[in-house]
Amino acid sequence: MTFRLKRVAAPKSWTIRRKGTKWIKRPAPGPHAQKESMPLLLILRDVRHVARTAREARVIARAGSVLVDNRIVRDLDRGVGLMDTITLSTPTPEHFRVLKDHRGKLVLVPIEGSEAQLKIARVRFKHAVRGGRVEVTLHDGRNLLVDASTPYKVGDSLKLELPAQKVVGHLTLAPGRLAYVAGGSHVGEVARVERIEVRNSSQPNRVHFKEGFATIKEYVFVIGNETPQISLPGGLAR
Repeated sequence: MTFRLKRVAAPKSWTIRRKGTKWIKRPAPGPHAQKESMPLLLILRDVRHVARTAREARVIARAGSVLVDNRIVRDLDRGVGLMDTITLSTPTPEHFRVLKDHRGKLVLVPIEGSEAQLKIARVRFKHAVRGGRVEVTLHDGRNLLVDASTPYKVGDSLKLELPAQKVVGHLTLAPGRLAYVAGGSHVGEVARVERIEVRNSSQPNRVHFKEGFATIKEYVFVIGNETPQISLPGGLAR
């Protein structure tokens, strides 16, 4: 597999110039799909401009100055995607969360250092495993083993403490909850859940919001009960 692609073919979610060099870095296979993540190299060089070249970016990464989800990352091919936290300790400490704006572009939202130790992850799948336990798969590829009695459901969000991956909060997908829309024509919006429409067909379930629109369940991230528990674009605080 090649780790580059043509710039003109880069995902629309990437915040890069569409004119420039012919080739651009492709994210390595990892927790996020290619169209939903950007390689760390582009974050350092093209988005934050803490490095002018790939060589400078490698020096910064090898020095342990870049953390993703509160872990040191030295691989510039690593794809960084939705809800990931990034800490750059050069030249001064900066902390960000990766979200999408109203155009569907991946953006870095400045956050406090304490918030960089927390992450909201959406439950994508769950299935029983040996020993009477349940394995929960999150949107970023993490797998958690929990007791069968744990009330986590597909579509719920878990608040994780990083890097230990300790679950410190459970946000259920239910009427009245505050949700962030991660896809579709209302991408980047924050709305309050009105009801969940379960379809007994091949069509995906839909979530209807009090703001007067609906989207498929897969796009919905519950981020709080009354107020958002993460910093969001547009000045919304936790």
